[in-house]
Amino acid sequence: MPISLSRRGAAEPFHAMDVLAEANRLKAAGHPVVSLAVGQPGDPAPERVREAARKALQDGAIGYTDSMGIAGLRDAICAHYRERYEVEVPAHRIAVTTGSSAGFNLAFLAMFDPGDRVATVLPGYPAYRNIMAALGLEAVEIPHQGNGQLTADQIRAAHREKPLQGLLFASPANPTGATIPQEELAALVATAADLGISVISDEIYHGLSYVGPDHTALALDPDVVVINSFSKYYCMTGWRIGWMVLPERLVRQVECLQQSLYISAPALSQIAAVEAFGATEELEVVKARYRANRAALIDGLPKLGFQLAAPLDGAFYAYCDVSRHTNDSMAFARRMLAECHVAITPGRDFDPGEGRRTVRLSYAGSEADITAALERMGNWLT
Repeated sequence: MPISLSRRGAAEPFHAMDVLAEANRLKAAGHPVVSLAVGQPGDPAPERVREAARKALQDGAIGYTDSMGIAGLRDAICAHYRERYEVEVPAHRIAVTTGSSAGFNLAFLAMFDPGDRVATVLPGYPAYRNIMAALGLEAVEIPHQGNGQLTADQIRAAHREKPLQGLLFASPANPTGATIPQEELAALVATAADLGISVISDEIYHGLSYVGPDHTALALDPDVVVINSFSKYYCMTGWRIGWMVLPERLVRQVECLQQSLYISAPALSQIAAVEAFGATEELEVVKARYRANRAALIDGLPKLGFQLAAPLDGAFYAYCDVSRHTNDSMAFARRMLAECHVAITPGRDFDPGEGRRTVRLSYAGSEADITAALERMGNWLT
């Protein structure tokens, strides 16, 4: 029987996941693989989160929820903005989503039409580009100017060349870990407002800044769409739970899309996530380990000829120029995994052009993993 294949379904593979699959195959064969490839915390969800999930399973009432999320979780998210950022957000503007991934789908569908142009930074998270392509949007990827982030001047220049309908930025960012200083964040938001450009702020790595406090774009303009997640700081990747903060005009639009596309986020994860905001003490211990791992990489990577391509301000990534060793980071990463059993991510995911000279390393694992990886890579390279 003929099978129809759409052009928009021909997404570029996420090479980090391909590396993970090969690393898992080697582990299953008994090889001692150290993985610095995937942006996933090495710790489980906090104990109180897991306990809430256990109790919910025992009670057995796991079904559909309101499409925008259970009241308890939406109220907890509102309290989080009030206590952490001193920003008041009413609960009806919160949409609980199936991870941040669903949040991006909902935002792009609710805000833009096919052919619209949305600016992002290069290098950047590949799912931005791939989701936009599947939805018929044009990702306008603008190379950063050494700091890992976009500037207001770059947005003005891109808009003059051809009008933009959207701007998407992340702080801290994947893959660079770069943050946007408060004054530049304000300039970006103000510039977008002046030019009539809608803004999406990806804040999923909030809580993981090492150079200062996090700044939410909501504090600058209530019409910014904010997307966040319990995956990174809260160590809940596999729970697939995130949220959006929406302008008033988008609330019903997103609710209707959510009803048809996802029904609701997983009920069990919603119930458990309510407890995540009360686990700061446990999570700050995890962050302290990331900070130590970060320091080890800042010291060790340049000695191996891995030039840091952006400041490691936050998240848990080091983005490196490896042109001293290779002009084909895909082949370089494959050889490293096969020959010294260290998994890293080739830069092609994040920059289809210049990514041939770059790699990303995640330092979300244990200190022992970082020590072993640096030692193995050093021995392999020499």
